[in-house]
Amino acid sequence: MNFGRLGTWGQLALLWTLVFAIGAVAMAIAATPPAGSWMESLTGETELLPQIKGMTDLVRQAVRPRVRTDDQAPIASVSVPEGFPWGVNTFLQHEVGEARRARVTRMVSETGFTWIRQPMPWQDVEIHGRGDFEDRRNHPPRSAWYKYDTIVRQAEAHGLEVVFRLDNPPAWTRAGGDGVGVQAPPDDPADFTAFVKAVADRYKGRVQYYQIWNEPNIYPEWGEQPVSPEAYAELLSVAASAIRSVDPDAVIVLAAMAATTAYAGDTEPGGNLNDLIYLQRLYDAGAAEWFDVLAVQGYGLWSGPLDRRMHPLVLNFGRARYVRDLMVRNGDGATPMWISEMNWNTVPLDRPAPFGRVTPDDQGRFLIQAFRRIEDEWPWLTLANVWYFKRALPDWEERGDPQAWFRLMDHNGKPSQAWYDLHYWFGSRRDSHSRSAPP
Repeated sequence: MNFGRLGTWGQLALLWTLVFAIGAVAMAIAATPPAGSWMESLTGETELLPQIKGMTDLVRQAVRPRVRTDDQAPIASVSVPEGFPWGVNTFLQHEVGEARRARVTRMVSETGFTWIRQPMPWQDVEIHGRGDFEDRRNHPPRSAWYKYDTIVRQAEAHGLEVVFRLDNPPAWTRAGGDGVGVQAPPDDPADFTAFVKAVADRYKGRVQYYQIWNEPNIYPEWGEQPVSPEAYAELLSVAASAIRSVDPDAVIVLAAMAATTAYAGDTEPGGNLNDLIYLQRLYDAGAAEWFDVLAVQGYGLWSGPLDRRMHPLVLNFGRARYVRDLMVRNGDGATPMWISEMNWNTVPLDRPAPFGRVTPDDQGRFLIQAFRRIEDEWPWLTLANVWYFKRALPDWEERGDPQAWFRLMDHNGKPSQAWYDLHYWFGSRRDSHSRSAPP
């Protein structure tokens, strides 16, 4: 064809026609199942237009500095779990009576999980004053240790490792009581020291893993005050020292930072502080010697676990690689990383979705993909805990809290689709491992 005979406007029209035609062909190809699966494996997106945007993000990513994870670096073996590193968050302290706690613990084990991350709220154990471990909230009084003793006993009976999360001080530890925030740290770190020392002494030889606090970089986990990496580092140091003094084999797990791009949390009450900045300030404060495992949160939010886009202002499952990069740059590459909480949310369409929203089918598929990616690509990440197994009451559902739709089972024990998917996958992995093991 002689393009010169078309004139300028004709040439432009033909050019745009060709562009649209090529674009249409590209869109048609992209919409095919093979192309869609390939783009999901790079972007974590399941819909075509977000996949295309994700691919353009990956192209732009090529000009940014590469993340350094040192995948070949040896990882400290003291805290690398043996067997299958599949954990789940539990709320066994809310189950009424040992029989119900035993039932739920058995269900956790039968699902295929091998670890539980279990809260031990300080306010539930040392309720009335320092050194007072009697629960007088109901009649007759009983030992405040009772329910946690049964949790440990049931975990042992079902072959589950326990990670105790230690936080939530009682009101008596603060001059302002709960008015300064029910999760605010104690006025005197020595009170926390005495508590964690009592915990470690009681469970020495039975529980080895203790996590000090949860998400101290965001509101309201540090109370009605600005967050402070330096104050948390001090609390961590006295707690770790106390635990190690009675149990040298104990493993101290750093609080998992919530992934956030906010920056004002250290200057304004009620604010959040970027997790990477918070962690760097912990290193600057000398916190590295006071933890054996660094923990992160692994929420995928609005994309799946295969999302390979890396940007400091993007919150996705792959953000753990930025944390690993920071560890390596601070000379802490031998310290293992754990995921304290990971999942995708199935909140109904008629409710707000601050944590993203996926289908029930995608929830299970994404969790399996997450476990696979960890095993295949992240040798420095040695345990991942799903958020969460079940709650004893439908309180989150009743008040419309979207966290309710992270659950694997409802309060009556009815499994979600994700539970079935994980149960089947865990079983198939165990069967495959058994067949491949040497006689």
